[in-house]
Amino acid sequence: MTKALSLRIARRRISATLALVLFGTGVLAHADDSRHQHDIHFWPGNLVLSRSVYDNKASNVQVGTILPVNCAHTTGGCGAASGAPYDGTYPYVWNNDLYDASFGITARIYLDQLTPDGHLIDSLQVPNSLLPTAPEGALVTSFSSKSELALHLSQDRKHLSFMGYVAPVNTLDVSNSNTPGAVDPTNPDGQSFYRAVATVDRKGHFSFTETNAYSGNNGRAAILLDRDGADYFFTAGNAGNGSNPQPAGVVLGAGTQFIAPAHLPEIAQLPGTSTPLASFSVTALGLKADKIGKDDNFRGMTVHDNVVYFTKGSGGNGVNTVYFVDTTGTACPNGVGVPVAGASLPKAPLAYDASTLQSNGLPTNMCILAGFPTTPAKTAKTLAYPFALWFADANTLYVADEGDGYVGGPDLYTHAAAQTTAGLQKWVYNSGSKTWSLAYTLQSGLNLGQAYTVSGYPTGTNAATDLPWSPATAGLRNLVGRVDRDGQVTIWATTSTVSGNGDVGADPNRLVAIRDALKNSSATTAAQEAFVTLRTASFAEVLRGVSFTPEQDADDRR
Repeated sequence: MTKALSLRIARRRISATLALVLFGTGVLAHADDSRHQHDIHFWPGNLVLSRSVYDNKASNVQVGTILPVNCAHTTGGCGAASGAPYDGTYPYVWNNDLYDASFGITARIYLDQLTPDGHLIDSLQVPNSLLPTAPEGALVTSFSSKSELALHLSQDRKHLSFMGYVAPVNTLDVSNSNTPGAVDPTNPDGQSFYRAVATVDRKGHFSFTETNAYSGNNGRAAILLDRDGADYFFTAGNAGNGSNPQPAGVVLGAGTQFIAPAHLPEIAQLPGTSTPLASFSVTALGLKADKIGKDDNFRGMTVHDNVVYFTKGSGGNGVNTVYFVDTTGTACPNGVGVPVAGASLPKAPLAYDASTLQSNGLPTNMCILAGFPTTPAKTAKTLAYPFALWFADANTLYVADEGDGYVGGPDLYTHAAAQTTAGLQKWVYNSGSKTWSLAYTLQSGLNLGQAYTVSGYPTGTNAATDLPWSPATAGLRNLVGRVDRDGQVTIWATTSTVSGNGDVGADPNRLVAIRDALKNSSATTAAQEAFVTLRTASFAEVLRGVSFTPEQDADDRR
């Protein structure tokens, strides 16, 4: 038997196992892409996939428009006098990113309910300016912003949370705008829009909490803490799009936030000063300080065993690695360690000295998880790009790595295919040495660097980049997992891409799944496992976060 044939047989077996063992939920999959806001119910055992759809109108951008929006009223300045070179037609519109580094267009958000094998049941559109006015408010995402729309269940598992912008659909450059309460005059994007945290329950009821955090950039993930009397969000994101030093409001609104739910309609909310949850500086490692606030450029997050974890996987400052919040102050005197047994979750925002905020930044109360990279992005010879993370148990941590996103030349496909850390990393904990180590990285079936086609999407070469339009998988972004009764884990994840698009975040990407033996640490054994593709985004679509459905209240089961 040839190696290729063996691999095909293995993939068929894995696919069949996924279907027979995991997906026998008894839930009937319906093919309708429903938009009836009051007819949605999330059913136990299913998945929720966040999806954004671009409103493909040429009129969204007028050729020659000077960008970023309102740049003439900032000290950050405008782009070239010739203005935007492309109109709003998808996907050519994203070539404007080559002209305007702040470029983006707000788009509608959908929450798709899927069976675990990827079949669509129904779809819930998040309230927005194109729908009849919702009393609770509205929210959009920035199309092509690949780090947005992570989905997380609340601690009591009855609500899903995610983040977005309080802005109309089809608004330009919102993702790099200021927030109204934290305006940076050096930010060339001269607009102001609140960011907001959204929650939705199993009946499709939304609530929104506006915030001045993440001015100049974006909020990426949120988890609602709502057990044992708690009622607040932990969030992850990035801030700042201007010069150094950044205004105090921008520094305060970076990284990770402690946000109290508003419990009021958006129209009645008046967000105050940002309240940071935690911060990390490379000075904790004995290194020279970076630009204040830019070490806190976080993407993924999770809460496990009363500890909050974050990932950083982009930006030129800080360390690309996995972090945790140390509420004891004793876990890592030199910036690296493991959580103290029995540590409690944070219950209040981080205290700081306002008089030294812009010069010294926030105090460090985070640690790099022992065993993960500790070399700063500025000096590291090789970098990791961790995105989302999930603990299968206390000693097993899965980390999605999106890859380096290289699009620097005609070797973009071969470069993506040659990456060794992109994909799904499995880390195991050694209690004796109190450190984590990488067991292996799962890549088979992702087809890294192999171009694929999407109906209606252009092929050939993008004249703006002189590179091929067709996307190829480069790694993984958001994920969710569960431990099954047979000792296997199943993990669902959305993919990252590379292509010749002017902004690869606008590429139609995929939802994939894989099974892994929980107790296995052998790369040789893991080589028999492979991802299966459950869904590929359509033309003008992107797939972002994935989670399980919210659970029922006791009253719902009566």
